[in-house]
Amino acid sequence: MTTTVKALMAECGVAFGTSGARGLVTAMTDRVCYGYTAGFLRFMAEQGEFAPGGAVALAGDLRPSTPRILAACARAVRDLGGVPVFCGYVPTPALALYAFGQGIPSLMVTGSHIPADRNGIKFYRSAGEVLKADEAGMSRQEIDLDGGRFDADGMLIAAEVLPPVTDVEEAYVSRYINHFGPGALTGKRIGVYQHSAVGRDVLARIVAELGAEIMLLGRSDVFVPVDTEAIRPEDVVLGREWAAEHHFDAIVSTDGDSDRPLIADETGKWLRGDVLGILCALRVGATSVATPVSSNTAVEACGQFAHVVRTRIGSPYVISAMVDELNAGSACVVGYEANGGFLLGSTIPGKLGTTTPLPTRDAVLPMLAVLTADATSVSAQLATLPQRITYSDRIIPFPPEASAQLFGQLTAGDDAAQIALQTSLFGSFAGAAQSVDLTDGVRAHFAGGGVIHLRGSGNAPELRCYTEGASEAEAVALNSAATAAVKALMGL
Repeated sequence: MTTTVKALMAECGVAFGTSGARGLVTAMTDRVCYGYTAGFLRFMAEQGEFAPGGAVALAGDLRPSTPRILAACARAVRDLGGVPVFCGYVPTPALALYAFGQGIPSLMVTGSHIPADRNGIKFYRSAGEVLKADEAGMSRQEIDLDGGRFDADGMLIAAEVLPPVTDVEEAYVSRYINHFGPGALTGKRIGVYQHSAVGRDVLARIVAELGAEIMLLGRSDVFVPVDTEAIRPEDVVLGREWAAEHHFDAIVSTDGDSDRPLIADETGKWLRGDVLGILCALRVGATSVATPVSSNTAVEACGQFAHVVRTRIGSPYVISAMVDELNAGSACVVGYEANGGFLLGSTIPGKLGTTTPLPTRDAVLPMLAVLTADATSVSAQLATLPQRITYSDRIIPFPPEASAQLFGQLTAGDDAAQIALQTSLFGSFAGAAQSVDLTDGVRAHFAGGGVIHLRGSGNAPELRCYTEGASEAEAVALNSAATAAVKALMGL
């Protein structure tokens, strides 16, 4: 049966967005994953980036469903005449670094930070991420899902065996050893929170090879959905307990596919990813910074960057803005997201040569940039920034239809009407709304100095609420009041 990727999306309910294809594991059958991969490769063929006999790199995270999905993707590669190169279970940026270096397409089977009952596939072109402009090209591809490959449940009838692992870890480790220099962390005592992150051993190895004394913490054989943008209360407690007991200089970790960093200071307090991004941008000497509209406003307030570009949320939007800055001649272009994922757009000097661009989320560079800085502590570096504190939380469950209803109300009318709606909903605790930004969701600035930003999730039934204030207590209180106001409005 011949169909299109767009028709397959509608049939299976597995959405395609800024992070690739994501959905419930039960919906991501072998047939669906095969179809998405086939559509991706047909689009790559149109773009001159794939041809019969060409290699396609694959890797995955540690979710129970990942090996099965990888096998279905590998079958699609073979059936389209390609050669699957299995890179093992490694961080997404390690896969990207290898594939970009080889000039070949790649895909990563991961659901990132979302729970294990869901999974996904991230697609990469031969030199960078699949961008929003590419989605239409992938969606219209015709794919053959017949041929007796699948049973009635959409699973492969004949098992697909993945090829032997091609090592990509060594190059990834060497990138950071060469950039920061051997011994860069000598004298540091670092905790490595491993949980179920695919890069848990690679991260520990890098930190140790840079000279730090390390202690491994919290390793789990069960998948743990660590979200660096909405840190779990239990992880807040763990960070503080570990710091008090072991007297670390810092604790480091990542999300599930290890492209988003998580670092705690010497007290065990986890840093916000958008603040970590500012510190890293300063350390590498960035002249232009691209970051989503949800990120902390200290990036502008610090006055250290020639140009700050605000984008919609999602790495494809950040990358597009970075490309524009590079084309405009900016000397050192970087990007980062509120989740901490850092994107390097320019070549920068390192201790043992130059470090090449890696225009996809990376967790290691920003954490090491902070750990190797001259300041006496992580908290001391934070103290140098304007004190604007961000906080985020979620309303779960919050189905897509509820998001559509909420944003329909909040965006009705002209600017004055939208400001009045924000004041009506949040004014009793935030003050009068002064401006509304609809770049991505609804973000309002208030007379009291606070910021409230609401956004529906593209891959889960939840509503994100980002808040910003002059102190952590203010940001947390604002978030709590804002989510309560939304629940009351929606009758939840």
